[in-house]
Amino acid sequence: MGFLMENKAVISTEFKQLKLFSRGKVRDVYEVGNSLLIVTTDRISAFDVIMTDPIPDKGKILTQMATFWFRKMEDIIANHLITTDVNKFPEECTPYKEMLEGRSMLVRKAAALPVECVVRGYLSGSGWKDYCAEGSVSGVRLPSGLKESARLTGPIFTPSTKAAAGQHDAPMTQGEMENLIGRDMTKKVIDTSMIIYDRARTIAGKGGIIIADTKMEFGTVDGELILIDELLTPDSSRFWPEDDFEEGRSQKSFDKQFLRDYLLSIQWDQKPPAPHLPEDVITGTMEKYKEALRRIVG
Repeated sequence: MGFLMENKAVISTEFKQLKLFSRGKVRDVYEVGNSLLIVTTDRISAFDVIMTDPIPDKGKILTQMATFWFRKMEDIIANHLITTDVNKFPEECTPYKEMLEGRSMLVRKAAALPVECVVRGYLSGSGWKDYCAEGSVSGVRLPSGLKESARLTGPIFTPSTKAAAGQHDAPMTQGEMENLIGRDMTKKVIDTSMIIYDRARTIAGKGGIIIADTKMEFGTVDGELILIDELLTPDSSRFWPEDDFEEGRSQKSFDKQFLRDYLLSIQWDQKPPAPHLPEDVITGTMEKYKEALRRIVG
């Protein structure tokens, strides 16, 4: 069969003729020669737990958006993308061509840095929670008296650990990051992340979207630092409508905050198993992702 489907959504892939490399929260990765084949399913996670119910077409939306952003940032830093054209994939992928269309990337194999690279322009989510408790985020001290969703005077870099499946990422300081990957690499990653965020914010702003924060991943190929995984998607970013923005409250969003808000409203304990999602939450989440794609990519 190749795909496990539900309501026309792809939950997981089983490509028997290909070697499974890894299965993440959303992506199934296969080893194809010296490259990797990343297949983006319609799974969705919240609070680091994979939901029981998928979001139809989500994988295709994420693939299209990540591809758009990788290309927009190529002059800043190289990335792992080789092609999304299934006709150019290696021959062993041919039996799965129809299933791979629109939701897969052939990429260079990289050694991933063990750090989640988060840039925040606004105070929200776990950053807001940490600020309320400590007055700082990942060791970055912020002015007192800030409100929820406040625009920061300048973007801040707030790294976190890369947790195993089912575990929660934990904030780390810049010093801890230096201990992990070295001072020079840390500086390069931070500088690059800030430049990418600044450019992305300008591009998204043309579509009336605020990028409140975003998470990036980096790796190395033959010592060269490159972008890997996904980039500036609704799974890895907070996208807010500019015309509805107001400090002092949570914001409407074109990302999975809609899903998180529902899960918070039912007081789920954020531990597996995930609750089943009502049809209106599935549809609503799908519409948010589609709107983000339309506004940013067109």
